[in-house]
Amino acid sequence: MVCGGFTCSKNALCSLNVVYMLVGLLLIVVAAWGKGFGIVSSIHIIGGVIAVGFFLLLIAIVGLIGAVHHHQVMLFFYMVILFIVFLFQFGVSCSCLAINQGQQEKFLASSWRLMSNDTKGSLEKKLDCCGLFNNNNQTRAEFLADLSICPAPCKLKGPCITCGEKMLQHSSEALKILGGVGLFFSFTEILGVWLAMRYRNQKDPRANPSAFL
Repeated sequence: MVCGGFTCSKNALCSLNVVYMLVGLLLIVVAAWGKGFGIVSSIHIIGGVIAVGFFLLLIAIVGLIGAVHHHQVMLFFYMVILFIVFLFQFGVSCSCLAINQGQQEKFLASSWRLMSNDTKGSLEKKLDCCGLFNNNNQTRAEFLADLSICPAPCKLKGPCITCGEKMLQHSSEALKILGGVGLFFSFTEILGVWLAMRYRNQKDPRANPSAFL
């Protein structure tokens, strides 16, 4: 049995907002995981992803409530804000995918030099690594100085992997996931705006026939 236009639009919009909620949570969780593995504030775009995920989650809740109650005002603001979220999400996702390994190394190196020895030690313990990079991005003297005070357990077992290698591995994974997921679902938000506009202008068969649409 084919559902009516109003019912179909309502169900589709509700389902789409549930997907947006899941995507928002996914963006927040993956970005937080990336920060927790030492990407820290050196890659500022990660903070932008968390903000986009939060606003997407928030506006999806608003859209879901507006769709269930066919609330004209909520659906209007939902359309406007969702389009703005689309613009930011599209830009942030493209930025995530555009950051190459060389740029990531520069960001991590600049952040590493600003860290105190205590912060470096805490990170080295957590990741079980020593120093940042043992190459041209960090002088040999700097690396040896970090290595001499490194508290990581791996020093007792033999040569340690550099923290830069571990951080790059996690940052690359996080940026690919965030960029890919964010970019793919950003285009569905245009569908969400169109569907909300269509649903908002449809007459609720349960409402008073003389009610304003």
